[in-house]
Amino acid sequence: MKLDDDIHNYYEKLLLDHIVELELDNSKDSEYLADLCCISLNLLPPRYIRYEVDMSFYLPQSERFEMQMKVKEAVSRARQFLDENK
Repeated sequence: MKLDDDIHNYYEKLLLDHIVELELDNSKDSEYLADLCCISLNLLPPRYIRYEVDMSFYLPQSERFEMQMKVKEAVSRARQFLDENK
């Protein structure tokens, strides 16, 4: 078993989805986005999974909403930090 292929943090997907939703992938460079991801993920609790489908079918809607709100807050805080410390 290789951990890097079999196990990942579900917050990574939610974070990337939110970055695309904000269109930051079109307006910021790769260095900024890498820093944004690192800072944001460090503000979030880990949620390790093996298969995306498990989260799709077994995660209650209320928990999914809470996770998305945590991602939005983490990205907002990370952006503020990065923009203030250029």
